[in-house]
Amino acid sequence: MYQYDKYDQAMVDARVDEFRDQANRRIAGELTEDQFKPLRLKNGLYLQLHAYMLRVAIPYGTLSSRQLRKLAEIARKYDRGYGHFTTRQNIQYHWIKLEQAADILAELATVEMHAIQTSGESIRNVSADQYAGAAADELIDPRPYAELIRQATSFHPEFSYMPRKFKIAVIASDEDRAAMRSHDLGFKLIRNDAGELGFEVYVGGGMGRTPFVAPLIREFLPVNHMFSYTEAVLRVWNRWARRDNIHKQRIKILVHQWGAEKFTEQVESEWQAILPNASDIPQKELDRIATYFEPPAFDQNAKDEIDFSDPDFKIWVDQNIKQHKQPGYAIVNISLKPDKGIPGDATAEQMDLIADLAEQYSFDELRVTHAQNLVFPHVKKSDLYALWQKLDAAGLAPANLDLISDIIACPGLDYCTLANARSIPVAQKIAERFSDPQGQRDLGELKLKISGCINACGHHHVGHIGILGVDRKGTENYQLLLGGSGAEDASLAKITGPGFDEDGIVDAVETTITKYRELREDGERFLDTYRRVGMAPFKEALYD
Repeated sequence: MYQYDKYDQAMVDARVDEFRDQANRRIAGELTEDQFKPLRLKNGLYLQLHAYMLRVAIPYGTLSSRQLRKLAEIARKYDRGYGHFTTRQNIQYHWIKLEQAADILAELATVEMHAIQTSGESIRNVSADQYAGAAADELIDPRPYAELIRQATSFHPEFSYMPRKFKIAVIASDEDRAAMRSHDLGFKLIRNDAGELGFEVYVGGGMGRTPFVAPLIREFLPVNHMFSYTEAVLRVWNRWARRDNIHKQRIKILVHQWGAEKFTEQVESEWQAILPNASDIPQKELDRIATYFEPPAFDQNAKDEIDFSDPDFKIWVDQNIKQHKQPGYAIVNISLKPDKGIPGDATAEQMDLIADLAEQYSFDELRVTHAQNLVFPHVKKSDLYALWQKLDAAGLAPANLDLISDIIACPGLDYCTLANARSIPVAQKIAERFSDPQGQRDLGELKLKISGCINACGHHHVGHIGILGVDRKGTENYQLLLGGSGAEDASLAKITGPGFDEDGIVDAVETTITKYRELREDGERFLDTYRRVGMAPFKEALYD
């Protein structure tokens, strides 16, 4: 994983000192809240319902054990003993005191972490495939490119005051595990017919009140032009974005209004204009960064066999383990979706245990997923049973990856000032309703996602089943959506009809599942069945 050099460390340390001065001035009354707001947002600090919330960046979801232990320490020392992993591969703390915020940032800096550009109108945390460097189906490890684009865009003077926030994802496999086409800018590593490495480029995805799936705007971009092309995209958006309406300032609105063809023409023209003097990827710098992502020292004699004499262990392996590119190794998914738990939450004690296990079993490395789970990327198959026993003893071994209880949910009205409805209780009630492990497995892959407001932090637009909480004359109301996907078969879910109250939405999900059981053919996922039969039979079951 990437390690700070002296310039990285100096930059982060200087930012801590700067923010400490800003926070002290706010506490002393020398800055108003309106003056302080843009300063704190650029440092990841939100003012929510009950306290400040701090969002910490985890670039492309990669963490070391040392860093996770620091996150656990912060949870104990400054919060209420837990952290919340998010759909951007970050972690949030929801009970922060302004007087202590700079101290937290200083502690993060000691383990090469920060909260810079995790909020505000800036280029946010760059995300990537959580299996990067391990997946059997990837072309190459995409993280060196994600790190390079992160460095190139941090504090970039031309893009420090964006029309709105901007999100970038980089992947390197046909299976999209990072919801790449739901991003403002997506890069997919490919090889052309000549064997040259390049990117497919997608622009204009996003969720919120006007969701879009990003269209392909360039079929092949040589990898060395990644940054100059990013500059061209950002310049076109900066120049032509609507700035009179906060709801119409995202790049997806410009792409939609112009159409992909016109937008592509503008970007290509801008790119050709800047290309002669472009600050493009220097191979020497890419090579330097790539050294930090070299594969670990795998045991070349590691055995491929797994002892399945324990049936519960076999169920966990079948559901939560993915194929590794190295023989004798596996990718382990750790579900943060226990029975009656809060999706994405981890206690300080759990984080400490996971750090210890990563150190012991996964070359001191772990990942955060956009589905609010954790991953050990490199585990010997011969160690899986011992690892499972330790995870199971700590309540960290639900065998529910991609099943109905593996719910994505935003914090909702329990914490967020923007929310109209609670997400967490709905997620808990649905998980309890479908808690039977065998029943979940019988349903197969079913991605359920819940947002407490139209901003869609819970990604409800791309759930196989999506739930959106809205305010209906002062009452929490929940809309049901069907047919979305954030994967390589990306699509947007459609609203079924009138909304439901909190208990009613749980019943509506069950009605939808019952109809799916009636309609599905052999081997069909819920999404496959929906796409085959359409909305009508589900709507009839829900409302007739």
